[in-house]
Amino acid sequence: MGIDLILVGKTDSAEIAAIVADYAKRINRYAKFSVILLPDPRHAGRLPRQAQKQAEGEAILRQLAPGDYAVLLDEKGTEMRSTEFAAWLENRLVAGVRRICFIVGGPYGFSPEVYARADAMLSLSRMTFSHQIIRAIFAEQLYRAFSIIHRTPYHHE
Repeated sequence: MGIDLILVGKTDSAEIAAIVADYAKRINRYAKFSVILLPDPRHAGRLPRQAQKQAEGEAILRQLAPGDYAVLLDEKGTEMRSTEFAAWLENRLVAGVRRICFIVGGPYGFSPEVYARADAMLSLSRMTFSHQIIRAIFAEQLYRAFSIIHRTPYHHE
């Protein structure tokens, strides 16, 4: 079983990239985990928002294979406590999902085609975070979920 974090565009922050890399290393103790960075669309700064979302959506969809479980990290998604997310993740692991893809879109969200392909949507908060910082927040939550599943002392409740 593999877990991928699909990200649109590289981060401008070395600190955020370092945090994501640190949690990726930790998560790999529990599951095969990789971060897939999709390049920003060509001339993204000059594209209208819809065209940018469309180009990003096409790149995202190219990463998904039949049978992949696609989870959008989206403000309209379901909110969960960390323990609930751990149970949700464990259910997918036990169900034999071949590959779970958690997807962080670009600054304007996802195209309609990506929403249509999604198997689930998760929101990490009712607050809005940049598509940059959410990478680190989610990587930490994914590691926390595995620590809850495996009952390691990282999570305190």
